[in-house]
Amino acid sequence: MKGQLLSAYRSLWLIAMFDLPVERHRRTSATTRFRKGLLKDGFMMLQYSIYARYLPSEEAADSHRNTIRAIIPPLGQVRLMTVTDHQFGKLEVCLVPAFDRWG
Repeated sequence: MKGQLLSAYRSLWLIAMFDLPVERHRRTSATTRFRKGLLKDGFMMLQYSIYARYLPSEEAADSHRNTIRAIIPPLGQVRLMTVTDHQFGKLEVCLVPAFDRWG
């Protein structure tokens, strides 16, 4: 990649989304270890069970996919998705108003 400019279409975000069990202490601990592993690998929390990390290329994403696969707890589901930096830049965060319109 030497000499190449980072492109918003080449660089990407690796997004990890997961549903992991938390009803028993042992399973909660496994979920906590998984979340801490994502943070240690440079991911940031977007929502409680959605984490993302910026990467300069698809090749770099492959390495982080392998890291995640190695720390997935035995129960639950983990989904990995990549989007370009350009697509991620279009992410819209919708906030709930401070007042209750329906009550």
